[in-house]
Amino acid sequence: MIPKLVIFDCDGVLVDTEGPVNEVLAANLSRHGLPITPEHCENLFIGGTVMDVFDKARRLGANLPDDWIEGLYTEVLDRLEQGAATIPGVLDLIATLEDRGVAIWVASNGPMRKMRVSLGPSGLWDRFAGRIMSREQFTPKPAADMPLHAIRETGAPLDLSVMIDDSAPGCLSARNAGIRCLGFAERGQHDTLAAAGAEPINSMNEAATLLGL
Repeated sequence: MIPKLVIFDCDGVLVDTEGPVNEVLAANLSRHGLPITPEHCENLFIGGTVMDVFDKARRLGANLPDDWIEGLYTEVLDRLEQGAATIPGVLDLIATLEDRGVAIWVASNGPMRKMRVSLGPSGLWDRFAGRIMSREQFTPKPAADMPLHAIRETGAPLDLSVMIDDSAPGCLSARNAGIRCLGFAERGQHDTLAAAGAEPINSMNEAATLLGL
């Protein structure tokens, strides 16, 4: 059955920011005494907030100043302003959902200013205007606050509401809200997302099929 509401994560689901961001993060942490690769960063930090990264990196031995987060965001935004590609097939999926009258929202653990930069060039920032949620306004995933807000705003029933997320916290957020989740496992995280209650998928075309489009 076609859903009434689909909630997208941002990084790694709408736009391919994971690679560039992890490159910046790995270089930054290495400069601060924690030699690490982008791949290791992805495994350690995917789906968390930047405060989670800050706390975990310090526990692992990084010598991070108290204002580290602000400096990291400057580096990340500078990198994303060079461009971030949309995930293959996601623009077609969004267009199909819009044509079918399905409400579409964004729920991200990242800040608004980062999403404005990463979603702007593709037109997705304007396309989702007024329907973008971040951890600045809501308790971060895995809390259910963001999906439940979208459900209240749209009036969509729980059984016709779906999240698409690529991280365990995002999938747990959907589960905590009592809604279906498609776990976008393009990077091979099938088992992790399945353990968090999601139905793993490998492409946006597969998502369209499972959504009955």
